[in-house]
Amino acid sequence: MAIVVFPGSNCEQDVLQAFACLGVRAEYVWHHATDLGGFDVVVLPGGFSYGDYLRTGAIAAFSPVMEAVRRFAAAGGLVIGICNGFQILCEAGLLPGALRWNAGLKFICRPVTVRVETTDSPFTSAAVAGQALEIPINHFQGNYHCSPALLDQLDAEDRIAFRYADNPNGSVSDIAGVLSAGRNVLGMMPHPERAVDPAVGGTDGRVVLDSMLTSLWSLRAGVR
Repeated sequence: MAIVVFPGSNCEQDVLQAFACLGVRAEYVWHHATDLGGFDVVVLPGGFSYGDYLRTGAIAAFSPVMEAVRRFAAAGGLVIGICNGFQILCEAGLLPGALRWNAGLKFICRPVTVRVETTDSPFTSAAVAGQALEIPINHFQGNYHCSPALLDQLDAEDRIAFRYADNPNGSVSDIAGVLSAGRNVLGMMPHPERAVDPAVGGTDGRVVLDSMLTSLWSLRAGVR
């Protein structure tokens, strides 16, 4: 697992520890890297890349590593962007839509309940459709926005991965996570890596990580 670190990332250690809890080897990749060969999954962690100057994720989208992320995703590799990572994926054009200031213009840091909207993805296959997961959020600009036409397309293509049970930030249609057209790229505002240990917030986030691992093992075993 490659964990891309940008100037201002601050959740990379959480992601590293979460994978370690599952017995999976992960390592940091600095944003100047241009090759992601040898990795099975690429994670863009949360934080404040480049201090959120200009616009959240906008500067990070031009980091050298993002071209490698594009190639990795185009080849079918699994890419997950969490919080600021979601914002970067949108700014880089790997996911549709944009993240805006939260409704009410307040920073939010608390557990929320999200509903699994689809199990037809490498990130949700271990879940049950409609399953409720309690996962923390930690953001100021997590208000997902897209045009009505794009929303209809996301619904029609079953690309809304998660919805908030009680929308905390004003996201259109309660969206908490979306998938790419190829279904191998996921962006989500909640932090699944902060919900893998019962001692620090529960284990509901394991559903996302377990789904990814199960998908990888299936591919390696030649199961389709």
